[in-house]
Amino acid sequence: MPVAEHETFGNGQLAAMRRPPLAKRVRRSTRLSQEAFAERFGIPLRTLQEWEQGRREPDAAVESYLRVIEKEPDIVAHALAVE
Repeated sequence: MPVAEHETFGNGQLAAMRRPPLAKRVRRSTRLSQEAFAERFGIPLRTLQEWEQGRREPDAAVESYLRVIEKEPDIVAHALAVE
């Protein structure tokens, strides 16, 4: 159904309705569960859940971290591995 003329969407709300949050997109691209993703990349599970559900948004540094994970998840995991 088309959006009525009197309905307005600001701050990217319409785009946000169509696209999952960055954290969810990145996690899905790794094909990991929330628990596995959080553990592998050192993110508190509850924080990841809140990002994915849109209740909180990651800050700019975390957004950059998520984008690096999206591009090179194995390299990030290797760099974080405790020896």
